[in-house]
Amino acid sequence: MKVFITLLALAVASAAAAPKTAVVHPKDLPVSDNKIEGRITNGYPAYEGKAPYTVGLGFNGWWCGGSIIGNTWVLTASHCTGGDSVTVYFGATWRTNAQFTHYVSSNNFIDHWVDDIALIRIPHVDFWHMVNKVELPSYGQRDDQFQDSWAVACGWGRTSDGNQPDWMQCVDLQVISNNECASVYGNSIVNTNIICVRVSDGKSTCSGDSGGPLVSHDGNKLIGVTNWVSSSGCMAGHPSGFQRVTHHLDWIRDNTGISY
Repeated sequence: MKVFITLLALAVASAAAAPKTAVVHPKDLPVSDNKIEGRITNGYPAYEGKAPYTVGLGFNGWWCGGSIIGNTWVLTASHCTGGDSVTVYFGATWRTNAQFTHYVSSNNFIDHWVDDIALIRIPHVDFWHMVNKVELPSYGQRDDQFQDSWAVACGWGRTSDGNQPDWMQCVDLQVISNNECASVYGNSIVNTNIICVRVSDGKSTCSGDSGGPLVSHDGNKLIGVTNWVSSSGCMAGHPSGFQRVTHHLDWIRDNTGISY
């Protein structure tokens, strides 16, 4: 009887810990007439210069986002950095009308190889109100979980009607605890390198802007790099996941010399 009760308790615990849905990279989401897949739904158009740190990354056959973190560095997701080159679009509120572009070959890509984060070395860019860096969290913030704080994500991924927008869209999102996120995806997906945001009222990050920034309202710090959404779809109401930048401060410093 005791053995049966123990086995039953283990079965219940395993069932409770089982993930409710799988994850998928935003850039790999299909767009169909039957399932709405939108990166930023119920968001708002960005005014010029709102997110001067956001860059568009035009790879051969797909589009990603990235963040300027220094005069010669962009941070993005490693699942974006395939192919032999990328065109980087700087200061483009209107997606195809950048202030300028740079062509960068793949020997300037630095992938983490373990976690889904990557660096791109770029030609030196000067900063002004349309093209500027976003600061990383400081080392003093490396244990900050940012739980319940608000952040903004901006980019040119597909909107709720399935179209690729020309004008940059932004959405404000609230960070949730990893425990809440793991209750949906499981602990094997949501570990210490991940930060999640709540998806409510149809507001979400999604198709077309893998690698894009999540920037805190308080202090304007880059706290996340867009990684994945629910395989059930961006409108399913499940949390979205980002690489947690504070988890990678040493790696970023070791490769770029940038730290605060």
